[in-house]
Amino acid sequence: MSQEIRTIRKQNKRKKRKKRILTWILVPLVVVALSTVAYGTFLYKKAESVVNESYKPIKTETVTQKREEKVDPMMDNVSLLLIGVDDSETRKFGTGTRSDALMVVTFNKDENSVKLLSIPRDSYVKIPGKKNKTRINAAHAIGGTDLAIETVQEVLDIPIDYYVKMNFNAFIDVVDALDGVEVEVPYLITEQDSKDQADAITLEPGLQTLNGEETLALARTRHQDSDIYRGLRQQEILKAIVKKGTSINSLTKLSDIINAVGSNMETNLTFNNMKSFVNYVINDKSLNFETLALEGSDSTINEAYYYQLDEQSLENVKLMLQTHLNGDTTDMTAETENALAENGTE
Repeated sequence: MSQEIRTIRKQNKRKKRKKRILTWILVPLVVVALSTVAYGTFLYKKAESVVNESYKPIKTETVTQKREEKVDPMMDNVSLLLIGVDDSETRKFGTGTRSDALMVVTFNKDENSVKLLSIPRDSYVKIPGKKNKTRINAAHAIGGTDLAIETVQEVLDIPIDYYVKMNFNAFIDVVDALDGVEVEVPYLITEQDSKDQADAITLEPGLQTLNGEETLALARTRHQDSDIYRGLRQQEILKAIVKKGTSINSLTKLSDIINAVGSNMETNLTFNNMKSFVNYVINDKSLNFETLALEGSDSTINEAYYYQLDEQSLENVKLMLQTHLNGDTTDMTAETENALAENGTE
């Protein structure tokens, strides 16, 4: 394949990725925004109540090791880590479970811009306090939210100011509250259900409306492709959830959606913190949204599968996120931008 063809394909991929919308990381923020403008006092108070019930701070030293002083999302550029926990009744709802999805989002107030990075769950990394490298999703199983945050901070060399942790029951509850969502099933899928019953869900390929359990099965599957594609499917699923959730026909269902989000979420964001992000959600016409990717390769170590991160790609992504948080994107050189593009960070 010629260099010219490869370049064209990369450009096309970038255009497609830039069209993707920030989705499940902002589901709680969308709920807050809608509650503010839709039903007024009742939904606003209801949203405030469920957010307050979901509030769970982290150990102060986990964040401050990367920050000289505390930041305020109303005035400062901040970062957010979304932790998706694949749990169930048999897994004690998050106690000792591995994270199934990790997404880092950085917000730049002056540029009204957002950068989103999905971290493959099998990424081979060093977990603080552990001697040997292992999969990044083990951090949550070992030390819960605090260690998951600390691990991501060390891998990316950026502060994680806030987190939102949602279990995958949120998919089921929110989708069922919306009477299903329309998504594309890429191929024949046979998956376990939320109770870990093997082969309980079968999905035929094609565009269709899925219920909560079916949506969860689509979000979890990765046996026929990879974690990278699963991450993309999860983004598309949550895009469908937000699209239907924000439609006029779904306004009457907002109370059920708020309940679903609140009962399946933990966060160190206060209700006022969340309101600080509303402009990023509702001002999408001027929002500069960009997805980033961590390049890597399949690796087998001691007969176990890992995703080996490409060092150059990792360094490029770290630079992108650091620069976005520091607010000095105009100082990036053309050489740096070309290097980022060549290494797959769109």
